Formats: sequence, structure tokens, C-alpha cells
Amino acid sequence: MTNLSVNINKIATLRNARGGNIPDVEKVAIDCERFGADGITVHPRPDERHIRRSDVYALRPIIRTEFNIEGYPSEDFIDLLLKVKPEQATLVPDAPDALTSTAGWDVADHLDFLTSVVDRLKEAGIRTSIFVGTDIENIKLAAKTGADRIELYTEPYAVAYPKDPAAAVAPFVAASEAAHKVGLGVNAGHDLSLVNLRYFYENLPHLNEVSIGHCLICDALYLGLEKTIAAYKNCLK
Repeated sequence: MTNLSVNINKIATLRNARGGNIPDVEKVAIDCERFGADGITVHPRPDERHIRRSDVYALRPIIRTEFNIEGYPSEDFIDLLLKVKPEQATLVPDAPDALTSTAGWDVADHLDFLTSVVDRLKEAGIRTSIFVGTDIENIKLAAKTGADRIELYTEPYAVAYPKDPAAAVAPFVAASEAAHKVGLGVNAGHDLSLVNLRYFYENLPHLNEVSIGHCLICDALYLGLEKTIAAYKNCLK
């Protein structure tokens, strides 16, 4: 079974654009779970342009599935994780001013740093996932950090999918197989959508979880949140 974690950052973006509390991020998280989501993902950034630190604290006691918090492992971010203790922390290499994630870690260049972060989080009982591309040697090094999982950065798949689905997914299949061989679970995310998710799921072995936000929320504008979550879950059957 592959779980669907719904990233609710865009809900917070919409709220922040007007001020006040519409839409209500906490209610949306509860409703996503009620509609079938297997987890909730947030990515608090330093400028708090969408999810705020206060949102993270407010969400922790109400989430009944899996809470996944993404972010660059600065001391502030690690402190937040150790206080909130989500089920999963996904470590991304984004700069503080990054608009969105655009690449995975070069693990070789950050091996000692990532290992030290993983050690601290695992001591607190937090499952760790490292955001990476499909380079197999890089994935093998990710296992050396002690991480539990990797999250594959899937924008290259989404871009290549319309022209040649088989070629688009092939590097991800190899990456997932390599991760499994070295004891890593496999998550995936970025630009997965109703257009390309089913093919990805049907072809990728060992896929534990997909984290989807932007495309899912955009689809919900037309379909409604409940029908959209059902449609994404249907791609994972």
C-alpha cells in the first residue's frame, strides 16, 4: 500500500493572502484525513509565507494520521521538530528564500551534517527521510546517514512524462530498487498529479508514500477537496 500525504501549504498561502483565518488550516487538515488522506505534510519556511510555526504547533494535537514536516535542517527547524515530534521529518536542501524545492541533497558534500541531524531526530523517535534525486550512488550514501527513507524529487518525471512515460519513470524505478537494497523506504513528491500519478505508482516498486500539495489543491478548485482526495487515492490502488 502506498500512502497519500496531503501537503496543505497552499491552503495557508490562500489564508495569508487575505489575513484572518479563511480558509482554516486546521479544519482543512482534519477534513483531508476525514476524506481519506493517510497523512498531512507541511513545509514551514523561515519567512512564514504559508505555513507558520504557530500552525505546526496547532496541528500537532489534532492530526490523527501521520504528520510529516519538511524543511531545511537549520537549528530553528530542528528545535521545532524536537518540540513537536512529528511521525516523519523530511530534510530538504532548500535555501531560506527558495520558492519551492528544485533539487535533492548532494549527500556526499553534506554527509557528516546530515548524519548528525538524523542521529538527533532518531534519538527523539522521529522517522527521517532525505530528499534526493535518482543518482544511485547518492542514494547509497543517504543510507549511510542512518535515515529511514528517501523522498525522490519527481519533477523530472512529471516534465518528461507527457512525451515518453516509460523513459520518464525508468530512473525512478532504478532508484527505488537501489534504495530498497540498502534498507531505505521510498517516498516521492513534487508535481505528481492526476495525470501522471497512476503510471508512477504502477511502475515504481517499494513506494511507501507520496506527498502531494500544489497539484492536488489546484484540482480541488474544480472538483472539491473530498472528490479530489478520492481521485488521488484511486490512483494508488
